[in-house]
Amino acid sequence: MIPAQNVPLAVPAGRPGTAQQRVCIVTLDEEFVEIFRAELQPWVEIVARETYEDLARWTREKQVSAVVIDIDTHGEDSLGGLAVVTELRRLNSDFTLISMSRARARSVEKQALTAGADAHFRTPVDVAELRMTLLDSLRRHNDEAERERSRQQVMDASRFQDFIGVSEPMRLVYDAIQQIAASNINVLIRGESGTGKELAARAIVALSRRANKPFIRLNCAALPENLIESELFGSERGAFTGATESRPGHIEMADGGTLFLDEIATLTLPLQTKLLRVLEDHHVQRLGGRSLRKIDFRLICATNEPLEEMARTGKFREDLYYRIHVIPIQLPPLRERFGDMPLLCEYFLQIHCSANGIPLKRISADALAALEEHTWPGNVRELENLIQRLIVTTRHEEIVPADLPPRVIEQSLAASEAILLPDGGTDFDGQVRQLEIALLTTALRRGEGSKTAAARLLKVDVQKMKYLCRKYSL
Repeated sequence: MIPAQNVPLAVPAGRPGTAQQRVCIVTLDEEFVEIFRAELQPWVEIVARETYEDLARWTREKQVSAVVIDIDTHGEDSLGGLAVVTELRRLNSDFTLISMSRARARSVEKQALTAGADAHFRTPVDVAELRMTLLDSLRRHNDEAERERSRQQVMDASRFQDFIGVSEPMRLVYDAIQQIAASNINVLIRGESGTGKELAARAIVALSRRANKPFIRLNCAALPENLIESELFGSERGAFTGATESRPGHIEMADGGTLFLDEIATLTLPLQTKLLRVLEDHHVQRLGGRSLRKIDFRLICATNEPLEEMARTGKFREDLYYRIHVIPIQLPPLRERFGDMPLLCEYFLQIHCSANGIPLKRISADALAALEEHTWPGNVRELENLIQRLIVTTRHEEIVPADLPPRVIEQSLAASEAILLPDGGTDFDGQVRQLEIALLTTALRRGEGSKTAAARLLKVDVQKMKYLCRKYSL
């Protein structure tokens, strides 16, 4: 048993510094420690402790792979080691944790497993069985860690700046960004909403000579027309009502760096004219000002609008179009990024589970197939929002087709089949009963409670309708 008072740390056994995994046994039973060491020493390094004191920190610093802990203590709380088990598991979800106790009650084993132990033994312990359990658990944790390392390697290999994906359309985007990043040529990024146009702009800047210079972003659709001009070009004191001080605009703030104009198609024609003038001579004049300020900046624009058609119909200046359309980059919609869905889901699960303090969830193969079949009008942004919601609303560790929203299920044959007939099979009679009840209830509701009207809707005779209603107590 482990006393509540402090006990000096036992001299570590084994061979520290070797490739062997280190196992810590926490008990006062010196005879058991020697038997345990003799049984396990060929496979792992054994270190012994006689106290719980600061055990969590100690195991972390000593890179312990497993802890075998006697949870019995003296004093009022005979199972004081349970709190230590809970703390160890909370601080380290990856290592092996085995508890021991002389208590015979089954509830003790249940408490230990609930606290986070991988296994629980009653003393006196069968050391051979403990050895087998410990080594199997270590092997399992090692396999899980290796799988996690492999997943992380795949994830790292699929990254380009802040993008995730290895599909051919995305590789073309990466190549284009790398080719143009070092230049000062104006770039127009095109793509549907949610495809990552700002990510592309930031990737261009990160690989350019202006990486450490200002990156100024302005969403041209986010401000009313009477404010966008002053935000873009700046203003002098007294230029308009409320202008109590002089302030630079976004163009001026981008001096030496990059100006990113998102949704540029929403600029009015007068503002397009002023922007064109700035691009021609790289001088800007604040509202209410008389002097011109020379500005050195690179322009990156983004839009999901058909600028060619807008230029043809006079809604967008043709000369400005050619100024900003020097190098176009087309971002593919998510539905065309074949093979990227598993990587994106894995990435969003990792970052949002971590951000919400939730154990890492996974997505079943059928659910993933359903996500791949969806058209994703909101693209990657829509997918991320859905994953965030599923992380919070799904109680189980694995996200299955039944957890997905109806709009995704409706487009997916794989999800529909998985819900209709799960891998483990289903109760045919029970499913038929539920379907009949649902049809009858719906027909009665639409028929305002009339069995005759309901029978007409279901195309059955009234006598059968009455029979079914009696059968299901409707």
